[in-house]
Amino acid sequence: MTNLSELAAGLDEAARTATAVPQLTDTYPNLSVADAYAIQTLSVARRWARGERRAGYKMGLTSRAKMQQMGVAEVIWGRLTDAMRLEEGGEMSHARYTHPRVEPEIAYIMRKPLSGNVSLAEALDAVEAIAPAMEIIDSRYKNFKFALADVIADNSSSSGFYLGAWANPSTDVANLGIVMELNGRPVQIGSTAAILGNPIRSLVSAARLVGSVGESLQPGDIVLAGGATAAHALSPGDFVRTSFQNLGAVSFNVTA
Repeated sequence: MTNLSELAAGLDEAARTATAVPQLTDTYPNLSVADAYAIQTLSVARRWARGERRAGYKMGLTSRAKMQQMGVAEVIWGRLTDAMRLEEGGEMSHARYTHPRVEPEIAYIMRKPLSGNVSLAEALDAVEAIAPAMEIIDSRYKNFKFALADVIADNSSSSGFYLGAWANPSTDVANLGIVMELNGRPVQIGSTAAILGNPIRSLVSAARLVGSVGESLQPGDIVLAGGATAAHALSPGDFVRTSFQNLGAVSFNVTA
């Protein structure tokens, strides 16, 4: 197989220049999940070398429907950097991405380290605050088509995120209504319960999965729990606003 570093460099350059590339599995159909995470790590390391800083982690495939669609029984994860954080209420440049989409999420910010097999209570005890959020996902692959190993290698499609106001960690977010509007028209309606039945379970999974590779959630890390609805494609001129029951709203404008 081509050196994993070369594949990582190709995906990093595709993300940096907003250029669509063929799926890795088109050329390497036996690419393993372990290889894919290694590519992800190498690709994100190039961002660290350019001066980006760690911001946390994102979880993916956190709905049962998405798991069944991809034929997996485990969630996936990616990494967040400070350059991916966008200003709530501000603008998102469409040209910065290949084919961006948006999905509503719940975000956690960590109060203390968390790693390995933990209980729901232990996970919640490590949380500093909870916020409504929206994640910009953007596959670098042509036609937004990919296999499991492809998406993991591509940082699990994570590309940007917006955070709303932080709330007390004791706030119950197990089953909150969500309405995503595009230009004033509802396009996605759902519940936070779509995130593994309760978003805190996603944080438990995050601790276990990053712990399995010798990492841990650290104080100040942001963890995006996963999409609560289907992702919606974005176009220049769009205004996106998502309202979260009991948590408020998050919004942004899409520019060219």
